[in-house]
Amino acid sequence: MQRRIFIRNTVLSAVAVSASGFIKFNGQFYEGDCETTTDILGPFYRPDAPVRSNMRIANATGQLIELTGKIKHKDCKTPLKNAVVELWHCDGNGVYDNESPEFKYRAKTYADENGNYSFQTIFPVPCDAGGGNLRPAHFHMMVSAPDYQSLITQLYFTGDKNIANDGSASLPAAKNRILKTTKGANGELAVLFDVTMLEKIPADAAVINRLAGTYQRSDNKDKTEEFYKKENLLWIKDASSINGGYPLQYVGNNVFEYYGWPSQYQFTIQQDGSIKLSYTGSDWENKKEVWVAVKKK
Repeated sequence: MQRRIFIRNTVLSAVAVSASGFIKFNGQFYEGDCETTTDILGPFYRPDAPVRSNMRIANATGQLIELTGKIKHKDCKTPLKNAVVELWHCDGNGVYDNESPEFKYRAKTYADENGNYSFQTIFPVPCDAGGGNLRPAHFHMMVSAPDYQSLITQLYFTGDKNIANDGSASLPAAKNRILKTTKGANGELAVLFDVTMLEKIPADAAVINRLAGTYQRSDNKDKTEEFYKKENLLWIKDASSINGGYPLQYVGNNVFEYYGWPSQYQFTIQQDGSIKLSYTGSDWENKKEVWVAVKKK
């Protein structure tokens, strides 16, 4: 396939996707109109968290809270059983456990036959985002199930004064993830969050805005890669394209791909706020190509 034809076809595909969206009518109701929006993965995700619902630590500082909810199929109503639900957050001092074998305030559970899940933990506190800026208190969540794209998101809480100045929590897409807590007779807080899974989940605007920018290639100090937001998609800049660049498709876990082309861009947020980009794919002659680039904070 000639390069110009490929570029033209991928751009047309991207426009069709962005124009039609992911909501569709199945003859009875609209699938996907109760979608759960995504949020950035963040730098502190650890795989292999222990399977447990109780994340509380004896004698630890923090307000006790229980998070409950239901995982649903894409029809917005049918319970999705056995979905994997992961939760992680900082401790009462705003610090994440990134190394210890105890996996403090990190857990994994499975939705029951009715799609229900629950976690018993402590209420998170605002944490330092660098430069004296505080992120609002938040839970990180990842939900995975067969035949669905893994959902990565964050949960915030009403009344948090830091929400207004946060690049993710203040966006319209996060409004249904700013949750109200209630207090029971025992003094513990409770919060409810239901999740609707989708086969394809578009990247949230906050994710695209965070990833956009110029990345310095590690294999060539004189070469950079530039990404930008257009039509609610992440594009990679290329002067040889008649459109100025190529649109990328979000496939989950901070990974983007060319539409119809075997290549992947894996973005990983580092603890210092920089973003590492790992590319794996092929060039226009189908030769394997691998490189790494970094966007500084």
